[in-house]
Amino acid sequence: MAEVASDPTPLIRSGNGSGGGGSKSARPPLSDSLHVNSGDGAFSYTRNSYYQKLGADAVKGRIKGVITMKLDVEKLSSRSNIIRMADFGCAVGPNTFDTMQDILHFIKQKYSLQCPESDKTVEFLVFFNDQRSNDFNTLFTSLPRDTPYFAAGVPGSFHRRCFPESSIHFAHCSYALHWLSGVPEELLDRNSSAWNKGRIHYTNAPDEVVRAYAARFAKDMSDFLSARATEIVHGGMMVLIVPGIPNGMSYSQLATSAMYKHMASSFLDMAREGLVSEEEVDSFNLPIYTPSPEEMEAAVEKNGQFGIEILELTSNPDALADGRVDMEAWVSHVRAANEGMFVKHFGDDVIDEMFDRVTKKLFMFSEQVNSAYKDLTQLLVVLIRK
Repeated sequence: MAEVASDPTPLIRSGNGSGGGGSKSARPPLSDSLHVNSGDGAFSYTRNSYYQKLGADAVKGRIKGVITMKLDVEKLSSRSNIIRMADFGCAVGPNTFDTMQDILHFIKQKYSLQCPESDKTVEFLVFFNDQRSNDFNTLFTSLPRDTPYFAAGVPGSFHRRCFPESSIHFAHCSYALHWLSGVPEELLDRNSSAWNKGRIHYTNAPDEVVRAYAARFAKDMSDFLSARATEIVHGGMMVLIVPGIPNGMSYSQLATSAMYKHMASSFLDMAREGLVSEEEVDSFNLPIYTPSPEEMEAAVEKNGQFGIEILELTSNPDALADGRVDMEAWVSHVRAANEGMFVKHFGDDVIDEMFDRVTKKLFMFSEQVNSAYKDLTQLLVVLIRK
């Protein structure tokens, strides 16, 4: 879900911030609920996706530069006058439309540079991909009129093939690859050293839990890259924007770790009050992992089908201006991305209470959040299909 971002650097504003039985959970996979909130309500993704836009805008210049220097548009369009682009994990907009419009513009500029005398008209077909449970109605209802491209929706997991062989010229995936295809099974096994009791993430978890998450991410990236290597033409480009972490840094050092820690503590408080069960808390884990540059590079090199043009951690200048974390805006963004999973697992009658408690805890511990690491927390990867 290119725009499903529960883990971006928190938005900053200036001024002052104010146990059940059995060895494994029988709950079904969360794949059906891996979608953002639809509609236009207070907690909709449409109203709460500004962080993701900040992240994309922060690297727009780098993407334009690598397209200009490295993408051979003349060769890609030599066999056909159609350039096919795909945004993997498009969510419900509006960011996906802005991003595809920008990239299309950069590609057109490169074609003009390469073929200034050409009278050939290059047309664009843009595919918008996300989970089958994504609200494609909301997405295409908000599709801008008179777009300079033809548009189509492609439902399905991007961890598998979504397109025919050698059919895509440019692939894009923003704030989606940190979503795992599922929760590592070890986390739900009471007999496993990776049983994640009392937590909903690998934040502050034992090494066995962290390794289970890392292994699942490595497997998912292997599947993703293998699928894209089949779909992208030789010489085609892929841009990935992913929440990232410096090599060797513990996730607990990131500001975003506070969100998951206080979510877990809020659910445990609610379990003690009988609002949810302890077993429900112990059997819930967010399928979210933040990779380091080393992990991403290892995945690309293991696949062997792509050349690395850019692989670097970046910051978000707008979100890192002097000021304090806007706790309420941050919680709203996380809720817009994650609420479906919480509702499926805990029911919708306790969700307002949980997020209210998390917001209060974040304000209570605001100094810890504001002093935590928020700098190089976005990973930009640009690959060329060999």
